[in-house]
Amino acid sequence: MQIDLCYIESPLGKIVAGADPSGICLLEFADENNYSIEELNFRFKTYSFEFHYKVSDLLNQLSSELNEYFLGHRKSFTLPLSLYGTDFQKKVWNELLNISFGTTCSYQQQALRLGNLSAIRAVAHANGTNKIAILVPCHRVIGSDGNLTGYAGGLWRKKFLLELEQTNSKQLKLFS
Repeated sequence: MQIDLCYIESPLGKIVAGADPSGICLLEFADENNYSIEELNFRFKTYSFEFHYKVSDLLNQLSSELNEYFLGHRKSFTLPLSLYGTDFQKKVWNELLNISFGTTCSYQQQALRLGNLSAIRAVAHANGTNKIAILVPCHRVIGSDGNLTGYAGGLWRKKFLLELEQTNSKQLKLFS
């Protein structure tokens, strides 16, 4: 199977994006790292993919929707997703999709929603392995005490995303 890749510029820096024929399967902050084919093969080691730097229609749509999101004009995404992981990881990531724009939940609440309070650490680990930042909103999960904890893109990005959503959530309510 082929995965098309591209880089997208954002207010948070360069993002690497990937799409297979079914949907978006990768959206991660690139920082100084260039995502080499070897690194991507390692990250998706369970699967046999061919990676190509090519902008597909899905990646164009992703770029457009991300721009709208960062401008405060989009609260949800319409793109199909391709989640690659274990059954448990997919269950955790799908639960993340239920956290509304402009809101947060704790890892404990997420574990409870999944029906297994003792799985808090496993839930946190699955969140940390999420390969589709922003669209699968692991940035909306915080510590039980309300503090920002763990985010693969860095806590400063998590803070930025949460503040962006809270600000735009309030603005959208004023006009509804």
